[in-house]
Amino acid sequence: MRKSDLKLARTLILDELFDLLLYRKLHSISDPELQKTLAELISVEVRHFAFWQDFFQLELPNLGPARRLKFWFIVMMCRIFGAPAVDLALEAIEVYGVRKYLVVWERYKAEPLGTAIRGVLQDEFEHEDMVVTRVKERIINPDRVRNIFLGINDGMVEILGAVSGFFASFGQNALVLIAGLTTAVAGAISMAAGAYVAMSSEYEVRKTQGEKAQFMGKEGMGDHRVESGLKSGAIVGISYFIGASFPLIPVIFGAKTPLPSIITGGSMILLVSVTIAFLSGMDIKKRAMTNLIMIALAVGITYMIGIAVRSLLGIQI
Repeated sequence: MRKSDLKLARTLILDELFDLLLYRKLHSISDPELQKTLAELISVEVRHFAFWQDFFQLELPNLGPARRLKFWFIVMMCRIFGAPAVDLALEAIEVYGVRKYLVVWERYKAEPLGTAIRGVLQDEFEHEDMVVTRVKERIINPDRVRNIFLGINDGMVEILGAVSGFFASFGQNALVLIAGLTTAVAGAISMAAGAYVAMSSEYEVRKTQGEKAQFMGKEGMGDHRVESGLKSGAIVGISYFIGASFPLIPVIFGAKTPLPSIITGGSMILLVSVTIAFLSGMDIKKRAMTNLIMIALAVGITYMIGIAVRSLLGIQI
């Protein structure tokens, strides 16, 4: 087996094993209604896991350290937040699975592996439909959850950069704290206003579509739930401010340099990035690396601007 094929085989087998073990664990801690869905998913994952082991003639009975850590983190979140967290986890896993198999399908569709993946993809699409249906029935809005994490992420990145620049310019803890809080509040209000306008506009568009569908006698075509602009704005604004608070915590406790804020804010940004990537079915490593680059650029550029303002313009505090 080629090295690239061996790597792919390990990924496919271990991902199916991860899903199977996770579904079994969630089945043991979920309510009876959710257990029915999980039982169906478990039966399919058993087939997938066995199929890939037979296809590649490779047995991998144990998860690696990274997958095991991810496994217990998801289980912990599901224990804490209950059915909503389980629904989101199921949706995220199925979205990731579909994207992964579509990429592999494009690469190997002319080979024997392509035929095998086609059957698995059909199962995955059915999984996703079933999970999404459950999410809608519970009236859980995954987009809202993602927006919360995105708001937190934006707040942390922007204020972390601002704090770095303020330390370079002012050099005094009190001034950095005042400037940081002011920026955080202004940013939260701006984000909330933007979300309010966007959601209000979407509501009007959906309302018009619904009225048109009713006029045309097409029942259900305009039935789309849209969160109110005020509620959406409040959620985004609060999420942004919560995120902005993390880089400011070390400043509140007397930090004299941006380093404690970089450590605190950077750690939380990476944690939120992993969460966003998981919920969106994205590549976690790619998302984390992207945010690391963003953090480095935000901190580096704003710090240099702060130094320039302080030295070139002769500002002394």
